[in-house]
Amino acid sequence: MARPIIGIISNNELVNGQYPAHTGGQMNSQAISKVADCIPFLIPADPTVVTVEELLETCDGFLLTGGRPNVHPSQYGEDPTPAYGDFDENRDAITLPLVRACVERGQPIMGICRGFQEVNVAMGGSLYPEIRDLPGRDNHRMPPDGTLEEKFALRHCVSLSEDGPFAALLGSAKVMTNTLHGQGIKEPGSRVVVDGYAPDGTPEAIYIKDAPGFTMSVQWHPEWNAANDPVSRPLFEALGDAARKWQAAKTAVLASA
Repeated sequence: MARPIIGIISNNELVNGQYPAHTGGQMNSQAISKVADCIPFLIPADPTVVTVEELLETCDGFLLTGGRPNVHPSQYGEDPTPAYGDFDENRDAITLPLVRACVERGQPIMGICRGFQEVNVAMGGSLYPEIRDLPGRDNHRMPPDGTLEEKFALRHCVSLSEDGPFAALLGSAKVMTNTLHGQGIKEPGSRVVVDGYAPDGTPEAIYIKDAPGFTMSVQWHPEWNAANDPVSRPLFEALGDAARKWQAAKTAVLASA
C-alpha cells in the first residue's frame, strides 16, 4: 500500500515581486516524508482551483504551515490595521473550513505557527496582532540577522500540562523550542485547549477537546531539524501514525462497499 498522503498548505507569494506562485518550505516536505513517513502533497491555497471537499477525499491528513501573511482579522470580528501585517485571504478560505471539517470527521491535522493560529480562528478564537507590544510579553519574532541555524535555534522553554497529551507524547512537561512568530492567541476558540505556554504566558501548544482525531498544533516550528530534535520528531511521527490510521479505515470502507 502507498504511504498516506499529507496535504501541506501552501502560501500565495510573488516570486521576484512579479510571478504569482504557491510555495511551500522544503523542510515541511522533508519532515512529512522522512519523519512522518507519508507522501507530502503541496496544496495550492486558492478556492478557485481546489475545494475543501476534494482535499478531504484526496488526503489522509493535513499540515497547516507557517507563513508571513496573517489570518485576516475580519475572520474573528476585528478590523484590519497596519499592526496586523499582510494577509492571505485565499488561504483563509481554504484552511478555516478545512480545519472545522477535519475536527468533525476525525481527519488528522497539525498546525504550525500561522497554522496554529488558523486552528484557533477556525474554532471561533481570536488573535493579538503583535505579541511583543503587549505588557510583559517577549519578542517572539524571528531574529533579523544570522544563519538559518541561528534563526531557528532553541530560544525558550514551553511548559506543558503535566497530565496533558503533549507531555505524554513528548515525555516531559518542559521542552525547549524555537520561536519565530509575531501574532498569537488572544481568546481560545470553542473546544480549543491550551496545553502549553511560553514563560511570558503566550500559548504555544493546543488541541481540540473531544475531537475524534489528531489535532495537536504548536506555535513554534518543529519542521526545523525534525528528524533529530527530540521535541519535533514525536509530533511528526504522531501525525504520520494518525494518517495511517485514517488511511486504513478509509481502505476498509472502500473494500466493504
